Amino acid sequence: MHTLVVAAPAFVASVVEFVEALTIVLAVGMTRQWRSTLIGVGAAVATLAVIVGVFGTAIVLFVPIEILRLVVGGFLLVFGLQWICKAVLRAAGARAKHDEAAIYERELDLLRNEPPVPAAGMDWISFTVAFKGVLLEGLEVAFIVVTFGASAGQLGPAALGAVVAGVLVLSVGVLVHRPLARVPENGLKFAVGLMLVTFGTFWAGEGIGIDWPGGDAVLFVLLAAYVAVSLVGVWAVHAMLRGRRGAATVALGD
Repeated sequence: MHTLVVAAPAFVASVVEFVEALTIVLAVGMTRQWRSTLIGVGAAVATLAVIVGVFGTAIVLFVPIEILRLVVGGFLLVFGLQWICKAVLRAAGARAKHDEAAIYERELDLLRNEPPVPAAGMDWISFTVAFKGVLLEGLEVAFIVVTFGASAGQLGPAALGAVVAGVLVLSVGVLVHRPLARVPENGLKFAVGLMLVTFGTFWAGEGIGIDWPGGDAVLFVLLAAYVAVSLVGVWAVHAMLRGRRGAATVALGD
């Protein structure tokens, strides 16, 4: 059960980031050269594996667990609150929702303006764009894997959750050969944000010496509390926007 609690957030968060990385890779491969694109992807994945292995192992071996959970908990709270704020604004209609199809078309337009693909050898534009895209999206995955795995002493299950997510997204992408625009990415980001702040609160509390009643079971109570607050936030932002639209309509009528 404890292993699943660690692996599940890593899996869901990784799905979100890998979907975004897949959009970039497809745009580059379809527009430029698949060989150089896939080499760039491989180089980025190898870099991320080294980052997770080195930093994850170093943190587990050399950082006291109380300090680790306090620091990681604080980072997860900040990181998760950013995701929740964006999700609340999108759910309330105050911010445009993430659209992978639109991002894909934008990437295609940018790549069409680049110099032609070389007749032979490596296309460094394909390599660089794919490497950068996968690395940047993957760094968030690496952060979540390392923080969740190290804090819970379950680095393996957290990494496994990320790997399964990567294989799943890649497999679907190969089959459909297009951006995964139908994946409910905004909803997934909302869920990931809630998971991050829940675990962040739990671990930061343990780091400062709080003995949570019920142990790990209090995670469900914290999650429910954050869900309730987030839904109130969506309602409040939506009501504010509706009030502004009403006021603007009255002003135009006058």
